Amino acid sequence: MASKFSQDDGDVVVIIGSGAGGGTLAHALARQGIRVVVLEAGKRYEMSDIENDEWAMFNKISWLDKRIATGGWDVARNHPNLPAWIVKAVGGSSVHWAGVALRFRDFEFRMRTENGDIKGANLLDWPVTYAEMEPWYVRAERHMGVTGPSTGMPYHQWHNSFKVLATGAQRLGYKEIQSGPMAINTQPYDGRPGCMQIGFCMQGCRIGAKWSTLYTDIPRAEATGRCEVRPQSMALRIEHDARGRVTGVVYADAEGRQQRQKARVVCVAGNSIESPRLLLNSESSMFKDGLANSSGQVGRNYMCHTTAGIYAVMPKPVHMYRGTTCAGIISDESYNDTSRGFVGGYRLEILSLGLPFMSAFLDPTPQGWGRGFASRMERYDHMSGVWLCGEDLPMESNRITLHGTEKDQYGLPVPVVHKDDHPYDVAMRDHGVAQTRKCYEAVGATEVIRLPSYPASHNMGTNRMSAKAADGVVNKWGQSHDIPNLFVSDGSQFTTSGGQNPTLTIVALALRQAEHIGSLINQRAL
Repeated sequence: MASKFSQDDGDVVVIIGSGAGGGTLAHALARQGIRVVVLEAGKRYEMSDIENDEWAMFNKISWLDKRIATGGWDVARNHPNLPAWIVKAVGGSSVHWAGVALRFRDFEFRMRTENGDIKGANLLDWPVTYAEMEPWYVRAERHMGVTGPSTGMPYHQWHNSFKVLATGAQRLGYKEIQSGPMAINTQPYDGRPGCMQIGFCMQGCRIGAKWSTLYTDIPRAEATGRCEVRPQSMALRIEHDARGRVTGVVYADAEGRQQRQKARVVCVAGNSIESPRLLLNSESSMFKDGLANSSGQVGRNYMCHTTAGIYAVMPKPVHMYRGTTCAGIISDESYNDTSRGFVGGYRLEILSLGLPFMSAFLDPTPQGWGRGFASRMERYDHMSGVWLCGEDLPMESNRITLHGTEKDQYGLPVPVVHKDDHPYDVAMRDHGVAQTRKCYEAVGATEVIRLPSYPASHNMGTNRMSAKAADGVVNKWGQSHDIPNLFVSDGSQFTTSGGQNPTLTIVALALRQAEHIGSLINQRAL
């Protein structure tokens, strides 16, 4: 049964955010007997609130508070106030994600060692290795129900859209072609049903086949009697004592009233925009540049993967909307082959956009109408499409800052998300688009369309891990270099982006971090 803890209880761990990082961490700590308060900025929805309707769910669960996008990326032009497509609700973006659960490759933890200094990039090795992470990946895969060897669940069936892409890829000589791994059950697992191929994965899985903390970790944490979740509780600032140790969190409740929850430990898991924003907003006379920011790296090195949407019109109907949104991955290009003109790798992931989102993303500019636009939309049922997901090099200038004058509904400075492409990112994107075009043309595509980039759903960096305090914000456990009882527990701790969807790594790090925090508490080191 869910418990309620006193706001004056300074022995609880306060977790800010309830998504893949925060929700997993809350459950893992509660199971160790540690009392947890989760502050979630958004509302709490139940399974019955999930609708198989793209726009209804976008408007219901998305983080639509004002943000400002700047820089050279398409998003700054086409979505200037919506740089990121994430969720503001209990469960965070684990409600929205498409379920692709990929491990980092070994080289992706040591990109600096592999590639040396790269002009314009702020490249750094992770302070953890693949060998260290491998057992945690296995635990995460079993925890989430990921298809493949760790659970024994078979991969998903190939739907029409993936069959089209896979056939073209085979004709090009690609061999690493499979419909997984996915954290979407193909058969009953962990009390959740098998996938019914409904096709609305990114709107929330109405039957619960897809893993989400909304209906797994959060209710299970509450069932221990050692976790309280407070929805509509927007963290405003983290407080500290004269020693520089964090002591609690000030937050706005559903009525906008300021509340204060004392804490033994604070774990920030609000995503790569809100987490650095909170640390920067928590500046004080002791921490004049924001909490945990002695390195000056808080907010810097923002990454959202090198991406592109590529859609082909086929001679015959495909009906890409029938089946799991993203169950098809081609991995032959996911290695560090510098002969291609860039570093790192990318994957080609089938992405079946529904009719409303295809309409919105096909041409998001004011010119997105007319005969040409209508002609393409009329052939929607003939389309198959790919989302390119590749390494996005960290750059210090790609960063989250606080607006000088504009404030949100809580009186906080609006975050500014600045992003430019590194030349290697441009080269990777062009290569991926060209290869995808070849795949589709090999099976007779009548037209191949490259979509402008849309709001980022993979947000990483901004509070990165580093071996040395001068290079980053947190150590290999996600623990602040500056403040020992302050942790970062989301994708903002990523040192580099890898060419893999981030959620599996976020969960693996959260499970690992929970064990570390538990050990420190038991040793009275926190």
